[in-house]
Amino acid sequence: MSSTLYLRIASVLTIIHAILHTVGGVLSKPRNGATEIAVIDAMKSQSFNVMGSMRTYWDFFYGYGWLLGLALLVEGILFWQLATIAKTNAAQLRPIIALFCVNFLVTTVIAWKYFFIAPAVTEILIAAFLAAAYVAAVSQKAA
Repeated sequence: MSSTLYLRIASVLTIIHAILHTVGGVLSKPRNGATEIAVIDAMKSQSFNVMGSMRTYWDFFYGYGWLLGLALLVEGILFWQLATIAKTNAAQLRPIIALFCVNFLVTTVIAWKYFFIAPAVTEILIAAFLAAAYVAAVSQKAA
């Protein structure tokens, strides 16, 4: 199989991850009862000065959620574009593919430790397809 196909698969998985993260994480309503609502209310209740801007922990939580969703969407689009380039020049993409592969391996560990299994599994799958694209790019060069 070609690096183009592996990059396309990584692209689709990353875009799905972006959508599910945004819908299920950023835009979802509390589902775990009064305790969860109390935590969210506490996160929203106290503002503090951060470099001249008054912010709450909720602002950071919510804002970082949007940042991650956007970053995943951009990465998914980038992987699709890289797949197009890989049709004619896969070997030159290897450093870029390796960089994103390492990124997704590290985020897998972070997701496993601090979040839950679904994002960790998605990220390890993305990393695996990026690793496959990396390896396939060598064999395309030799061919």
